[in-house]
Amino acid sequence: MPKNMPKILDCKMNECSYNKGSKCHAMAITVGDSMCPECDTFIKASRKGGIEDMTGSVGACKMESCRFNDALECSASEIHVGRHSDHAECSTFAAK
Repeated sequence: MPKNMPKILDCKMNECSYNKGSKCHAMAITVGDSMCPECDTFIKASRKGGIEDMTGSVGACKMESCRFNDALECSASEIHVGRHSDHAECSTFAAK
């Protein structure tokens, strides 16, 4: 059965090159490492990236401790990306 990639409803990291109007415009982001559900796609650069008329999605999740992680894919219906200290982080993360 085909699986849809979860959409990113909003992103609080306005300085990210993929962010315009608190929306993510990357085709897909990667979330996490073994310790933190950080957005690995976050980039702060003067040049804007992404596709303006596209809403970003979660392409991969490396947070094995998240209840939404299913074979390294996110099974949440959608996610929020927030700010944690100085980095972008998946606010939808929920421990198993």
